[in-house]
Amino acid sequence: MTHPNLDPRAPWVISTHDLGRRPGSMRRMDLVLPAPADIGVDMIGVPKDAEVELDIRLEAVMEGVLVTGTAQAPLRGECARCLEPVISRAEVGFQELFFYSAEDAAEGDSLLDGELLDLEPAFRDAVVLTLPLSPVCSEDCAGLCVECGVRLADAGPDHGHEVIDARWAKLQGLIPEHNNDQES
Repeated sequence: MTHPNLDPRAPWVISTHDLGRRPGSMRRMDLVLPAPADIGVDMIGVPKDAEVELDIRLEAVMEGVLVTGTAQAPLRGECARCLEPVISRAEVGFQELFFYSAEDAAEGDSLLDGELLDLEPAFRDAVVLTLPLSPVCSEDCAGLCVECGVRLADAGPDHGHEVIDARWAKLQGLIPEHNNDQES
């Protein structure tokens, strides 16, 4: 994947200038960056501009620069069962090789733009792959009542609805309220 003319001032763009093209040279970095927009799935994701803590290692290798790291980011979303807010944290690991030239890379591989690389796609892929498709506020979340929509955790154990089979509903009026079959 080429990145024509990366902006060196962009938060997720990292310079590899001090590594040179000397295989074996390495640099560690601890960064706190603003989360890019739209990192998530339907029910949960990383809020835009939330603080993402990165611990990365840049290593010059023969083909390019190998980036290995971990990222921690807050998650916000809603429970798939009861729609209550879900707040948690993601910790992901990622590794990406940024090639010096397109000749060394296969289609879809990441390329350096001169001495610059963009960490955002690697971070985005790592986070999205770990997100639950159906997040829950707790493992024992009972969800919502299918009849009235009340949250079952708040409704109490005696919550229920009388369900009358539509096929028998017309017969309901034929049965007297107080059936006294026994005569005293």
